[in-house]
Amino acid sequence: MNLISKYNVPGPRYTSYPTVPYWALEQWDSSAWITTLQNGLTITGESIVSLYIHLPFCESLCTFCGCHKYITTQHRVSLPYIETVLKELDLILEQINQPITVSEIHLGGGTPTFCTPSELTVLIEGIKRRVQFSPTIEMSFEAHPKSTSPEHLSALYALGFRRVSFGIQDYDPTVQQAIHRVQTIEEVSQVHEHSRKMGYTSISHDLVYGLPKQQFCGFKKTIEQTIDLQPDRISLYSYAHVPWVRGTGQRGFSDSDLPTGTSKRTLYELAKDLFVTAGYVEIGMDHFALPTDSLAIALNEHKLHRNFMGYTTKPSPVLLGLGMSAISDSWFGFAQNEKNLKKYTERIQSGSLAITRGHLLSEEDQEIRQHILNLMCRFETTISRPSFVHFGSLLQRLFPMIEDGLVEIEGDTIRITPDGVPFVRNCCMAFDKYLLDPISERSFSLII
Repeated sequence: MNLISKYNVPGPRYTSYPTVPYWALEQWDSSAWITTLQNGLTITGESIVSLYIHLPFCESLCTFCGCHKYITTQHRVSLPYIETVLKELDLILEQINQPITVSEIHLGGGTPTFCTPSELTVLIEGIKRRVQFSPTIEMSFEAHPKSTSPEHLSALYALGFRRVSFGIQDYDPTVQQAIHRVQTIEEVSQVHEHSRKMGYTSISHDLVYGLPKQQFCGFKKTIEQTIDLQPDRISLYSYAHVPWVRGTGQRGFSDSDLPTGTSKRTLYELAKDLFVTAGYVEIGMDHFALPTDSLAIALNEHKLHRNFMGYTTKPSPVLLGLGMSAISDSWFGFAQNEKNLKKYTERIQSGSLAITRGHLLSEEDQEIRQHILNLMCRFETTISRPSFVHFGSLLQRLFPMIEDGLVEIEGDTIRITPDGVPFVRNCCMAFDKYLLDPISERSFSLII
């Protein structure tokens, strides 16, 4: 049987474990969450956290996007939102009642560069007045090439940002029209080169394969144009077609326009071969980096980490998410904010946290989570068989992958083979006890 046909099933991306559809909401409350947050801060003994800030505003809707966003051309909304985010941080600090040190800041969205340079300065300087910044802090932001001005780049560089991630997706005009994301290679090249000259040390380009109307020749040209620009990092995401989750934003084209199965995987293999030939190192399941980039160095030093922000070089057990829909991770639990902008704002301005749901991890959850994290970051994990109560059933679930040469077991170590890397999510699913009690297949996108 064709491996893609066999393993192309709905599955999680494992930015968390348990995954969001399986959170035990009935066992969760905000006071218990704060307790797990306080516990998480004691793991390193230094109260170190990563900070994710969700800036949800976009001027127009990209039909491929699965993020929580707020579409508007009214830029007056951004400064009040930033003030609300800073108030949320105040509320959290009051709850945990201890100083924290931030090792990493990432501005995501939405479109962070929807905000003006002065507004982003208000945000970062406001955070800096409230918490301590690590001397080795890494600061990054997502940017739309068409809305990122030299003034944005200059202001954020002055604040300490050294990494920028540009959303490219595809340069093919037909694809760009289908996903409502029109930007030329010249526009991208200009903002890329400006970032390089200014001193940004890690420039990332985000690409997506499996987009509507995407063809082999057009995507090959996109990859070649990307290589010509030599970004330090490349994210090569699989388009997740989940219109039942995101509503009409992902229904702007016909399903027949989407490459699927083998044809979709061919696009990934094309890109991978070209990137590796050009000297990039494959990182995890969907990232590439030049050997000199910190992501590749972290991979070699076994320091790669994965959380709701994706792959990161900062293995902090605690991630604080600020803003509408943001998710926080204390290592012992998860919490997610209101997804509705108005409700989020009202709750924070009334003096209460805007958390609406979460999950408290059991000891078994924590153990399985670590194994999945190992597989996603290093493609192997070692199990202590006496303590892992599901080992027998795990072997049963892994057996087809072992037979197909995708997974191998050596002693207590379970390792994903080079042929198995495209199917790392399938291997993780074998560890996932919650999948034994399946919910609707519509909860996840297809793995390939």
